[in-house]
Amino acid sequence: MTVGPAQSDALPAISWPKSYRLRLKRRRLLLRALRARHGLDPIQNRTGAIRSGAVLAFTVLRNEALRLPYFLEYYRALGVDHFLMVDNGSDDGSDALLAAQPDVSLWRTDASYRSSRFGMDWLGWLLMRYGHGHWCLTVDTDELLIYSGSPAHGLRDLTGWLDAHGRTGFGALMLEPYPQGPLGSHSSQPGQDPAEVLCWFDGGPYRSKRQAPRGNLWTQGGVRERVFFADNPRQSPTLNKIPLIRWNRRWAYTNSTHALLPRHLNLIYDGPGGETPSGVLLHTKFLPDIVSRSATEKQRRQHFHTPDAFGGYYDQLEAGPDLWNATSLRYGGGRQLQELGLMSRIDWSAKGTT
Repeated sequence: MTVGPAQSDALPAISWPKSYRLRLKRRRLLLRALRARHGLDPIQNRTGAIRSGAVLAFTVLRNEALRLPYFLEYYRALGVDHFLMVDNGSDDGSDALLAAQPDVSLWRTDASYRSSRFGMDWLGWLLMRYGHGHWCLTVDTDELLIYSGSPAHGLRDLTGWLDAHGRTGFGALMLEPYPQGPLGSHSSQPGQDPAEVLCWFDGGPYRSKRQAPRGNLWTQGGVRERVFFADNPRQSPTLNKIPLIRWNRRWAYTNSTHALLPRHLNLIYDGPGGETPSGVLLHTKFLPDIVSRSATEKQRRQHFHTPDAFGGYYDQLEAGPDLWNATSLRYGGGRQLQELGLMSRIDWSAKGTT
């Protein structure tokens, strides 16, 4: 296993013109979010129930009836008080399932996911309108946040610890567990813990570096690079995210939850092996429906800036490859990930600086 923190833990100075362009970019993103609100149709708006200090979760989804029952159960147990969710044209009953949940506010849109910056324009509006001043968790339905001491220490403990230490957010490595054997050959049921099916993962290598001028982290490696992008590792997925933020309506995610503006927010996470407090997002992408979903998403052309460049990737997924090899590690929970250096240890007894 190889992990390494970002090459620099400080943002280099940039020229006034570059700084000005970044401010303009942030304003444009906020304007996009304001415009995007017109395309969201409220199905159930229960945001009046949100109270001061509530921990909020924000999600865009499409056809996630398999994952939603466990996703909701997991994050409720962890301490999410209210879910704000955008359904992007589901036809598998996901919207009806969510509309019936008393702690979910649901909007629907049939607009293009790719044209909305992969859903971030929609979530940008909801974060701006409802998230200001709250601790906000922005995750996909196939992402489960794990951190030192969880689930015994829930999100209320984590956000309290971050507040006490003067920290604005919490970063995480996307770790992608997988089964042993061909993808699609196993079974999974709604409400089942994905870790019961996806029992293996790549412990490394992972590498991180800062990019100019925004100072955003770029972490790559892991199973998808090993299997699908070995010949072109620069094309492999970005694995760093900053999913948990005490939100300010003037801020904006620029690329999923991989990066933010203002640029100093990108220092919240310095990658696996780094010194900043961090967790892991278990990315449960490789449940059995991955084979059929890959065929659908190849046709929809909604998940990449240049869909044609990833046709071969989808073809490989449709073939149901076996991702397991002799270096695969059996998943054993958060303590194991901490010992591997994939997430940091939190000293819950520390009182903080504020």
